[in-house]
Amino acid sequence: MNSYRRGKQSIVFPNKPVITAWASVVGKKEGEGPLGSAFDLVIPDGKYGEKTWEQAETKLQRTALDLALEKGRLGHSRLDLVLSGDLLNQCVGSSYALRRTGVPALGLYGACSTMAEGLLLAGAAANAGYVNHAAALSSSHFAAAERQYRFPLAYGGQRTPTAQWTVTGAGAVLVSRTGKGPRLTAATVGTVEDKGIADANNMGAAMAWAACRSISAHLEDLGLTPEAYDLIVTGDLGKLGSDILRECFGGEGIELGERYTDCGLRIFDRQTQDVHCGGSGAGCSAAVLAAELLPGLAAGRWRRILFCGTGALLSPTTVQQKRSIPAICHCVSIEAP
Repeated sequence: MNSYRRGKQSIVFPNKPVITAWASVVGKKEGEGPLGSAFDLVIPDGKYGEKTWEQAETKLQRTALDLALEKGRLGHSRLDLVLSGDLLNQCVGSSYALRRTGVPALGLYGACSTMAEGLLLAGAAANAGYVNHAAALSSSHFAAAERQYRFPLAYGGQRTPTAQWTVTGAGAVLVSRTGKGPRLTAATVGTVEDKGIADANNMGAAMAWAACRSISAHLEDLGLTPEAYDLIVTGDLGKLGSDILRECFGGEGIELGERYTDCGLRIFDRQTQDVHCGGSGAGCSAAVLAAELLPGLAAGRWRRILFCGTGALLSPTTVQQKRSIPAICHCVSIEAP
């Protein structure tokens, strides 16, 4: 029996791979939010000096990775693996960002759960000794996502109250076998869940059940209670999805209380920034992780965090076909140095 397995969905990392460096790059709107001063770089406009929004997203990823490598004092030649993804069709943001780097790459698609998925796989590879240094990287762009999944911005369509604002941003995290920094200790691989919600403007509700299932599985597989964590963070359920998650656990007699929060609620000020239910996008949880959560662990603000990436696994075609939205959530346990 593999001693790294716990229960049906979870694994542990006895060698505790180290998160040695991280970086975040975001757009102007994100820089005006509560975490504005914490990001490594705030770009002045949506195109970031490029011709298209998609090219700008590629540049966001490339810049975030370069900043993380600079912080970690690593060059591309010492990076054994990059695990990256985005919201663009065929994950072209990632592939264009990594071309000509010469770094072995695995493309991921987990929608907004991509950073957690990349972190989980990087931790597993480093724990097993397959890599010395790996990077988890993900991004999203408001304008590119709107054009792909909903309407072109020039259409001027009304956004529903349940809608979330796709974050323009990217986050990069370096995971190493040894070093100094927060450590990865365990992870839970999510299952694909579908509660029949077909509204692409209500993804928080579509993802909430997947988050509930994965967090519950994590706690059960590892024999823990929510109190084992100083912070349980989803990304990104937004206001409605977060409320549903609390109700889900409340129905089981478990109160998450103040230890629960959501990246989509931390990156924007819902009262002043007109983002409706909060932030979303593959770059949302990635940027919050790199700008707030990992620095907080390194500084001793928190001792132990459960980082739970939630993803709505829809496509432009399934939206047009009015099909329901499958969702997934991956959980990663991170401890202070």
